[in-house]
Amino acid sequence: MSGSTQSSDTPATPAFSFHRYAVGDATIVAVFDGRNPIPLADGFVPNASRADVSAALAAAGGDPDIVPITFTPIVIENGSRRIVIDTGTGEANVEASGGKSGWFQTNLTAAGIDRREIDTVIISHFHGDHINGLLTRDGHRAFPNAEILVPQAEWDFWMDDARMAAAPNDRAKAAFANARRVFDQLNRQVTHYAWDKEAAPGITAVGTPGHTPGHTSFRAKFGGETVFIQSDVTNLPALFARHPHWQAAFDYDGEMAVATRLRIYTELAAAGTRVQGFHYPFPGLARLEKLADGFNAIPVSA
Repeated sequence: MSGSTQSSDTPATPAFSFHRYAVGDATIVAVFDGRNPIPLADGFVPNASRADVSAALAAAGGDPDIVPITFTPIVIENGSRRIVIDTGTGEANVEASGGKSGWFQTNLTAAGIDRREIDTVIISHFHGDHINGLLTRDGHRAFPNAEILVPQAEWDFWMDDARMAAAPNDRAKAAFANARRVFDQLNRQVTHYAWDKEAAPGITAVGTPGHTPGHTSFRAKFGGETVFIQSDVTNLPALFARHPHWQAAFDYDGEMAVATRLRIYTELAAAGTRVQGFHYPFPGLARLEKLADGFNAIPVSA
């Protein structure tokens, strides 16, 4: 089931809104936060030429000079539970992005979900497009009744003062500062979870480091069915699934991100498991096909 909404606000809400599908006796709601088409820059893929990246974008039917980055948090409806996994770019980003993103809360309402009904928020990693939606436009808790769960390994890294002081570049420095801004406004009231254990009933945390040191994916299993919520194991699949050895400029450890991607995608393709990708084209659900030199992410609706 899909739905869409348009807001009377300016800028207008993008057309995509939400998409529901079943995983066993649970329902996944993919909720559109936005889509940011960024100009392809030299070094976006540090270990590939701009020409090769441009050709890959064109081969996927896109603009060879634009990288279209989609943001899709999800809600899991399981009995009386309402669990959010990642929160998007934040309401304040609607204005900051010129209306390209920041629509998670608007589209959550369109899906018939009251933010006050969310009992758990699980964060995969601490990049701003995943944590900024923890706060409202005016800096309050976006989910006032929810327990906020964060990866222990991710917290240990980003909250370490020595690591912050040693941040290797401006992007990393900004990420440290933003993570502390968000969690300080929440008075650091979070619960840490470990890899290879359930973060919430039916949702097992899977360590997938590289994109960030504590980056986490989730194996959600309900009623005998499974979906793998990958977070940022890849960004745009036309680039990083099709060319899994490519690193992304956003990756903290590009070589580790590649090793993680190859391991996880090989397993998922062999098992035929559905994959929910935060940066996949909306609604972000696919099955992986193993190719001789990479993977094809084949969109599915359910």
